[in-house]
Amino acid sequence: MGQTENVTENVTDTLRTPTTSAEVARQAGVSRTTVSFVLNGVENRGISESTRQRVLAVAEQMGYAPNAAARQLAGGSSGTVGLVIPQAAHLYTDVFLSQMVASVNDACHREGLKLLIESTEGEGREPGGFIGLVKARRIDGLLIVSPRRDVYDHLHRIVEAGIPLVVLGRAPRGLEHIQALPTQNNRATADLLDHLQRLGHRRIGHVAFAPPEILASHERIGSWREALEAEGTTPDPAWLTHADISAASGLLATRALLAQQLSLPAERRITALFAGNDTIAFGAMRALAEAGLRVPQDIAVVGYDDIPLAAYASPPLTTVRTHPIEQGREAVTSLMAQLRKVPRPPFGPDLTEPELVVRASCGAGTLTPRV
Repeated sequence: MGQTENVTENVTDTLRTPTTSAEVARQAGVSRTTVSFVLNGVENRGISESTRQRVLAVAEQMGYAPNAAARQLAGGSSGTVGLVIPQAAHLYTDVFLSQMVASVNDACHREGLKLLIESTEGEGREPGGFIGLVKARRIDGLLIVSPRRDVYDHLHRIVEAGIPLVVLGRAPRGLEHIQALPTQNNRATADLLDHLQRLGHRRIGHVAFAPPEILASHERIGSWREALEAEGTTPDPAWLTHADISAASGLLATRALLAQQLSLPAERRITALFAGNDTIAFGAMRALAEAGLRVPQDIAVVGYDDIPLAAYASPPLTTVRTHPIEQGREAVTSLMAQLRKVPRPPFGPDLTEPELVVRASCGAGTLTPRV
């Protein structure tokens, strides 16, 4: 009987009419405006500390919690952060991006924030469509992943308007004042290419992970060129092709790259392949197998990101670890510092030190997979 009574009490509590701010004000002996200011953290309103503590105690005792709409009206805050990605479809195919988004969501949840995901491409999408979220005050700040060149002007407008903004990756040229996470693109790519060159490779092809309009892809292509030229090798146009995020696009792009090799004399054909990320590498290795090329005996392959499946490729994939989970967490930390108007804590070493992970696909042997 006692258990039934407890269940009945719980159901009754759930269905009970919620406490209103007017009831809290009446019980605390203050105005509803005072209750609103106290519970929404509004300062400089002449409210004494004793009054503030009394309102908080009464609100807790009565189980009162202001709803999100009321918090926004009272404090000018939506409690929501916007995350802008190039295409929503990339979440289905890009493991790196999926890990980063999951990390951002977890970090926002710990901060008591909601996460709204927007994309800049796709049917009916305008490059700067996310500006509407800012104008409508639906978000308090923005996180932008791999911005395309056609949104640079919009980023400048957001910064000028004083909206907290963090770019996940290098800030675009001309917008260096925008807060951005440290990028490992140049150094990590240089480490990968140096590793292949130490193994004797000079003719190294590249399947870019995305079109050059994506800043990170553009940077990686530039770093590939620089690394080859630093060793006295002039990249051949037939050594480069572009995929589009997915493993399927990596397969098609590598088929095209192999077809381009047929137009070259044997001494100019690639002996190693740098895939723009690990997802692309999986498609590339499938295309190489279809062409009867063995990895690494006939052609060495390296990737980028060290996604969880990289250690289980056949053969296991040499790559560079980029820590998407830590990047997502650090991005939210940076945004929260702006929202709270406090200095940003130093970035952790995971974001500033690329980590080369050598496995069998490059021909240098296998390390025990880190899983």
